[in-house]
Amino acid sequence: METKKRTFGYLISNEIPKSNIKVFVTGATGYIGGSVAERLVSMGYDVSGLVRTTDNAEELARRNIRPIIGSLDDFDVLTKAAQSADIIINAANVDHIRAVITLVTALEHSGKLLIHTSGSSIVADHADGAYGAEPLTEDDFFEPVPFRRARVDMNRYVRQAAIEKGIRTIVICPSMIYGEGKGTQINSDQIPKLIDIAKHINAGPYFGAGLNRYSNVYIDDLIDLYILAIEKAPGGSFFFAENGSNSFIEIAKIISNYLGLNGAITDLTVEHVINDYGEEARLGVTSNSMVKSLNARLLGWHPHGPSLEEYFKDKQ
Repeated sequence: METKKRTFGYLISNEIPKSNIKVFVTGATGYIGGSVAERLVSMGYDVSGLVRTTDNAEELARRNIRPIIGSLDDFDVLTKAAQSADIIINAANVDHIRAVITLVTALEHSGKLLIHTSGSSIVADHADGAYGAEPLTEDDFFEPVPFRRARVDMNRYVRQAAIEKGIRTIVICPSMIYGEGKGTQINSDQIPKLIDIAKHINAGPYFGAGLNRYSNVYIDDLIDLYILAIEKAPGGSFFFAENGSNSFIEIAKIISNYLGLNGAITDLTVEHVINDYGEEARLGVTSNSMVKSLNARLLGWHPHGPSLEEYFKDKQ
């Protein structure tokens, strides 16, 4: 008897080559989306990616990713690309509600796989650097700060589509990511910005008392989780991605040593962050964002990358 497995919502034969499985990635020129797309290409999948410019389209084509020119606001482009694919990975703007609704609507009753990328700042608080926090698992209740309510609601909408709209939906929620991206964008978000500040002030920065903590994850381990989710995760799944955590004082010391500043660190006021960078930055550097990847590990995820400190020590 021919063996079959459920890979993206409907049953396919193990004998079907990955080159016959079409994957559409939004954010294909970004840090997460580009890294996942590169891995999928290396595994033999037929990968396409959303791009806004012809220059980016040419770069994706060189990487064996078929470019689809458009934006997250292009309803027709997104709809056609999603309906033409077997697997859809949304790794662009995590707060673009219209794009998520478009993708879900396009895939309704298809049984196809939609992975939506969120972020662990959904559990952020207003610690303002004054204290740490214990990690939350995927199934723990929490009350989001108002600034993150929309993102939490969107995650819930995506997951419920597995029950209400006949789509195999999955939400992956990375914590602070480090390591070089595998696609066109090699830098993550938070750590490079902190490094830039450190270069300017000649010291590793922390904020308030710097006791707030962020969970973190190595980029290669995060990519592994996407692949595992494609292969094994049931519809409606929600996964945090973390493999350790650090306080912002610890991060400041790691950055200082990496830059050859002999461990010099300095505190910046929370008011400075709010006035110069806004509420998003406040949550990004003065809050706690502590999560635990219970569901991912139950699925069989085994992160093996270096810790944040080990990674930057190796780069000194």
